[in-house]
Amino acid sequence: MDSLQAEDPRFLKRRVKGCTLEVHPTDRALVVQYEVEATVLGEMGNPMVGERKECQKIIRLKSLNAQTDTSSLARKVVEECRLIHSSKLCEVEQLLFYLQNRKQSNDNQEKKRISPRDFTPYAEVEVGTGGEVASINSIDEYVELLYEDIQEKIKGATLIFQLARNSDNLEELMQNETVLGALARVLREDWKQSVDLATTIIYVFFCFSSFSQFHGHVTHFKIGALCMNIIEHELKRYDLWQDELQKKRKAYILFSEKFSENPNLKKEHEKSFRKYQSLLTKQEQLLRVSLGLLLNLAEDPRTELKMRNKNIVHTLVKILDRDDEELLLVAVSFLKKLSIFLENKNDMAETFAVEKLSRLVPCDHEDLLTTNLRLLLNLSFDTALRSQMIHAGLLPKVSSLLADEAQRQLCMCILYHISMDDRFKSMFADTGCIPQLMKMVFDCGEEEMDVELISLCINLAANKSNAKVICEGNGLKMLMKRAVKVKDVLVMKMIRNLSQHSGPSKSLFLDYVGDLAAQISEKEAEAEEFVIECLGTLANLTIADLDWALVLEEYNLVPYLKDRLKPGSAEDDLILEVVIMLGTVSMDDSCAAMLAKSGIIPALIDLLNAQQEDDEFVCQIVYVFYQMVFHEATRDVIVKDTQAPAYLMDLMHDNNGEIRKVCNNTLDIITEYDEEWGKKIQNEKFRVYNCQWLDMVENRPMDEAGESFLYGDGEPFIGDGDILERADLFYSADGIMSADSAISPDFYSDFQDGELGETGYMSSLPEQFVPAGRPVSAYGFHSDEQFFSNCNTASR
Repeated sequence: MDSLQAEDPRFLKRRVKGCTLEVHPTDRALVVQYEVEATVLGEMGNPMVGERKECQKIIRLKSLNAQTDTSSLARKVVEECRLIHSSKLCEVEQLLFYLQNRKQSNDNQEKKRISPRDFTPYAEVEVGTGGEVASINSIDEYVELLYEDIQEKIKGATLIFQLARNSDNLEELMQNETVLGALARVLREDWKQSVDLATTIIYVFFCFSSFSQFHGHVTHFKIGALCMNIIEHELKRYDLWQDELQKKRKAYILFSEKFSENPNLKKEHEKSFRKYQSLLTKQEQLLRVSLGLLLNLAEDPRTELKMRNKNIVHTLVKILDRDDEELLLVAVSFLKKLSIFLENKNDMAETFAVEKLSRLVPCDHEDLLTTNLRLLLNLSFDTALRSQMIHAGLLPKVSSLLADEAQRQLCMCILYHISMDDRFKSMFADTGCIPQLMKMVFDCGEEEMDVELISLCINLAANKSNAKVICEGNGLKMLMKRAVKVKDVLVMKMIRNLSQHSGPSKSLFLDYVGDLAAQISEKEAEAEEFVIECLGTLANLTIADLDWALVLEEYNLVPYLKDRLKPGSAEDDLILEVVIMLGTVSMDDSCAAMLAKSGIIPALIDLLNAQQEDDEFVCQIVYVFYQMVFHEATRDVIVKDTQAPAYLMDLMHDNNGEIRKVCNNTLDIITEYDEEWGKKIQNEKFRVYNCQWLDMVENRPMDEAGESFLYGDGEPFIGDGDILERADLFYSADGIMSADSAISPDFYSDFQDGELGETGYMSSLPEQFVPAGRPVSAYGFHSDEQFFSNCNTASR
């Protein structure tokens, strides 16, 4: 026995070996990797048990910024961290220099889970222990304190919390089965009796929740559900405090108004307010650590679903009314995590969370502001929530943050989502946002531009009020200079949006027609997307002072446009833009004649056959025909030398309403100027309008009595002739139909041309048709567009 006792371990020997340094992947911190070799020595000094353990230490450098002296900071790190040998001073300095110049990723910073280090030390940790330092060897004594009165319980829980704050002790605490069980029991039984006790115990479990491997143990004791109950209870207490404080304030004001101010009453009122502030501080600390624990446990979607079923969203939104920034940070972080699910997003919409979040923009707490903007970005994907953001006044607030480089990218993403809605585009013109965006665009020089920035600018340029602000000064000139020099497709797309607005801004493009036309050539085949935007911009320039004929001749564009009309010669987007541009230049008489002589009209018909299934192609090609029939030279070519009218007659039956409108109005013009085609068009319109009735007559079955025809027993009603040649199909009217009812559709043509004089009921006839002004849009016919001021067709 004595020999065995002689071999009992006497002391422990530790050695630190293999210290290496790395930078933290997301934070501004150094990671020290080292190996601890622990040896248990016997009484005689001989080693009995040996063990090696790999450890790491994170040195957070919160003060590191662009102005920090890395040499001085490196010396300070080496002096204070005993694990780093002085010989590694140069290596530490190099790592600090790398961290100083590394661009921080907001995404990675937001993804990290809240850890115990993120919370400021709880004040009761030092007060409740009387300055005693906790030791892992005395854990059993601390557990015994949990079975005493409230003050002893607070002391025991506080000492255990001191141990739990060191992550190296968590594994050993977990292996002690009585520790967590006793803490959970005390919390469940006594949390209403002492806020300090509840806060301290939840802090202990919070330390465990910071690591995924301990989540199962925390869940086992149902700490999450208990925290939900505690939060709900504390929020009700807060409402009672508010009501009581409001009543006392009103009583104090009424008493002061009726009587002279009483010093004792004033002191009593101030004392009540100080007590309320003290209670509020402790409550917010409790709420903060409880929410932090729930946020950590919500890593498991199943646990998060349970929280949602207990209205966690409504609880968090209610907490947004508080003023404590640290509590708000946890609440907003939790909402941000929940917002990626549709059900939670809908709950936030119902509780008007956006209105409460807008109160926090801007704020002095940088982390809170960043997290809040990220939450708003998640919510901005919803149209209804974007409307709430506008009503809450977030647009000017977010726009003002564009000057803050740290928040700029998030702000641009939020503004981009808002700018997607046409209802809100015009509001940007009054926020001061556009000048800031233009400055950012010009500061890029020839460097690649952030996609968020140029995407927002493209959306804003689609509004007339914004376009006016963008083009002010040298705005358009600078944009054109960058677009042409760098061949920037996105900037050119922004310019194209600017060119579609009528008014003074469109006249500014007269100076750049040559620059745009020069980009359209076969040499630019490798920059096809850029050419598409240039063509689209030129197609928008419906300016009266622009001599399109001169532009086409000087830059030899007619052969290029004709070649691009061949199916398969280029991408469909490019061919479509060529067709749209032809519709614009065809408004000019000389241009229309030039295009007709070049053989573009047959090329358009071939393209129409090839793209007959594409409504956009069909509508734009028909629009070109519509523009050309206004000119005598091109009208004759279309009517006499091509089959374009026949194609247009077929398209009268198209399912697309816009195509039918353009075709009908184009055919009306042809009817006025060509008698032969006019008769064909009138007959076809009659067929289209009365097709159901004609079909009923032609396919009428025999009745039961064997009667072959509805009217009479003679020859078939239709026979072998054309139904339109049957005079008895027309409506008869005294003074219009002759005695033998032999009236053909020619009667209506003569009637329309005014050749019947005063023989009919119509005493006054319309004057000869004169086409009114044509539409100025290069994008085809619009539903609200009036092609003629006076038009009489013989469609019925």
